Amino acid sequence: MDKMTLRDVALKGKRVVMRVDFNVPMAKDGSGKITDDTRIVAALPSIKYVLEQGGSLVLMSHLGRPKGVKLGAAPNPGNAAFTLKPVAEALSEKLGLPVKFVPDCMAADAVVKALQPGEVALLENTRFYKAEDGKVKKDDEKKGIHLTDEEFAAKKAELKAARIEMAKKLASYGDIYCNDAFGTAHRAHASTAVIADYIQPAVSGFLLEKEIQFLGDAVENPVRPFVAILGGAKVSDKLAVVKALLNKVDTLIIGGGMAYTFKKAQGFKIGTSLCEDEQVAYCKEMLEAAAAKGIKILLPVDSVIANKFPETKDASDIEIKTVEGDIPDGWMGLDIGPKSVALFAEAVKGAKTVVWNGPMGCFEFAPLAKGTYGVCDAVATVKANGGVSIIGGGDSVSAVKKSGKAAEMSHVSTGGGASLEFLEGKVLPGVAALTAKK
Repeated sequence: MDKMTLRDVALKGKRVVMRVDFNVPMAKDGSGKITDDTRIVAALPSIKYVLEQGGSLVLMSHLGRPKGVKLGAAPNPGNAAFTLKPVAEALSEKLGLPVKFVPDCMAADAVVKALQPGEVALLENTRFYKAEDGKVKKDDEKKGIHLTDEEFAAKKAELKAARIEMAKKLASYGDIYCNDAFGTAHRAHASTAVIADYIQPAVSGFLLEKEIQFLGDAVENPVRPFVAILGGAKVSDKLAVVKALLNKVDTLIIGGGMAYTFKKAQGFKIGTSLCEDEQVAYCKEMLEAAAAKGIKILLPVDSVIANKFPETKDASDIEIKTVEGDIPDGWMGLDIGPKSVALFAEAVKGAKTVVWNGPMGCFEFAPLAKGTYGVCDAVATVKANGGVSIIGGGDSVSAVKKSGKAAEMSHVSTGGGASLEFLEGKVLPGVAALTAKK
């Protein structure tokens, strides 16, 4: 990695403004209980390092998708469910020291100035301010908004200016900026990228460094054979990734809902399975391009199908069977079948680099989880056999954790969208903004 990291700067007596990813899942009962603290735990090495080196910390993060308001306005009272206060309490427990919670990220001057070496403050959700992302829609049917070109341009300019002002304010809280939030590194937000224009040096934390190292090596210098596994619902979500990976991998495995658009492109009947008809031609092109390059694309050879999508957690309300080839009318594919698991596992078995993004089926329902967990078992053997296995994407990460195989993977990424964009070969704004090593 050619960017400066925390190891490259003197931290004693310095105040570090650190962007972390504390976008953790919360219980839906309004209790504020954190149901998975993985992202908090992942940030601890960077946090502890700063404190051990004699620095103080101002931490900032977003949580969920609250309704942002204009810069300078009071936080929206409807955003109570998105407060980071429970995270401050959880972090305090893990560090064994008080974490000062600041209820407004744009009004932290007094708390920040009083911070002593070894002390930590956590700012309230940065997305309580619309200036954080600066997004504006030209047309929004739900809100009845239809802007003219002039109004749209003016609104974008207003929000861009607000984003810069927010970045300047956040930058004023520290001497050094550190980005350790890989999960938002693909966003050019005030707290993730723009801030680096107003505070130097801007360095990487250890988590971000690790993510870039693993994904970078996989993309730029993979040990072969290199196998990529893509799943999830939509082809359109991964169009660019499929195209980019065809120039890098030896074998591309496609499962999940997105596989049925490819199967239709091959001429199979897919019943009522998820299909993006507008992408069928694209899938056909990709299959032809892979064949021309001598790259294997493996698609499911059998499917676990149901007469409808389940409405109960145990899927007891549906009829399930396994078929090969065509899927009958009125039935939908919801998981890959045992022959597909064996086919995919055989391809993975000899791989030295495996990147997996997206489940093989609706693994949230126990009867439809065998495909995803079967692939998980196969990928778990790669590290033990001297290879590298990288898991990216929220659902595949969740599946790996539920399977109990997370410790057997080389790297489990904290960033779904960021890891996908990195695999596409895109420049991540949150990384590009950091100071280059001399």
